[in-house]
Amino acid sequence: MNLKFWKKSKEDKKPKSFLREWYDSVVFAVVAATLLRWSVAEAFVIPTPSMENTLLVGDYLFVSKFHYGSRTPRTPLQIPLTHQKIWGTEIPSYLDWIQLPSYRFPGLRDVKRGEPVVFNVPKDLTDPTERPIDLKTYLVKRCVAVHGDRLEIRDKQVFINGEAMINPVNMKFSYQVMAKDEIHKRHLLALGLDSDDYSFLGKTSDSKFAVYTMLLTRDQVVKIKSASFVVSVEENNAIYDKPDPNLFPSLKSEGWTANNYGPLFIPEKGTKMVVNDSTLNVYGEIIRLYEGHNNVLVKNGTLNIDGKLVSEYVFSQNYYFMMGDSRHNSLDSRYWGFVPEDHILGKPLFIWMSINYEADLLHKIRWSRLLNVIS
Repeated sequence: MNLKFWKKSKEDKKPKSFLREWYDSVVFAVVAATLLRWSVAEAFVIPTPSMENTLLVGDYLFVSKFHYGSRTPRTPLQIPLTHQKIWGTEIPSYLDWIQLPSYRFPGLRDVKRGEPVVFNVPKDLTDPTERPIDLKTYLVKRCVAVHGDRLEIRDKQVFINGEAMINPVNMKFSYQVMAKDEIHKRHLLALGLDSDDYSFLGKTSDSKFAVYTMLLTRDQVVKIKSASFVVSVEENNAIYDKPDPNLFPSLKSEGWTANNYGPLFIPEKGTKMVVNDSTLNVYGEIIRLYEGHNNVLVKNGTLNIDGKLVSEYVFSQNYYFMMGDSRHNSLDSRYWGFVPEDHILGKPLFIWMSINYEADLLHKIRWSRLLNVIS
């Protein structure tokens, strides 16, 4: 007796139409790409010059997410392969109606001091829009201090736990340059400078010299000093040696400058803090925003969590301090504070493409930067 009479024969199955085949292929590709993007690696492009000359505007990075451990997404209602907005529009690509707890899978290792890191900026000073953690703006900076470190900057040199940090080879600072006349763009390009690296301030009062502000590496300083059209090159520290009310933490930064900053302890998971006016001025904001409490009140040197007055506080996660290699052209932890561990995204590995948007057509691609390992 045939018990399979209810099954359709192979002859009865209709072949898929071209549109159905195409649709299935697209859906599979999108799902696969989304899973790989979430769990393994993602491509990023450098939009700002804060990491020059280590990373340049127009560098496309391959960023590993498994080095530090992939994060599960918080915001499931999102168009695949987007971040904040639908491509080419100002329309949000997500809905924050549902937000899930985020977990991090085991990674190969922890963030190391001194390496570039991609992360979600805790406080975006250029875009105040409130977003879920995984949809905050991505930045890449150098991790100059890890949890448990004590950081201090003295005359532009970073010190960690009392020892001078090894500086990045291509680190930049601001200089004032005087030239015999306005410098032709081809000379600036030959020095590796684009429009983000220099500003023409005008002529001296006697109209004798042209004055520029330039962001230069040590090698570039040597080159421009040797140029026949340059009169002088001087460090431009006046602005960065002045107290800045925009520095973090705002209530304690009197006397701190971009060039002389700290000392500052970087919070570590399990570290116990005595609650008082001084400690809350520095760490009260991260307790309120990033430690996972529903109801936090910081007022008059007291800390109230979920209706209970707290005299000692134990941090629930690790934090990091990030800085750009272009030290006088970087909004970084000196301005917006610590980076919580749950904001860490991944480790940039290498540059897979680099485009110079200001160059002519024949020189658009920076061939020498392709496949360069990032360190």
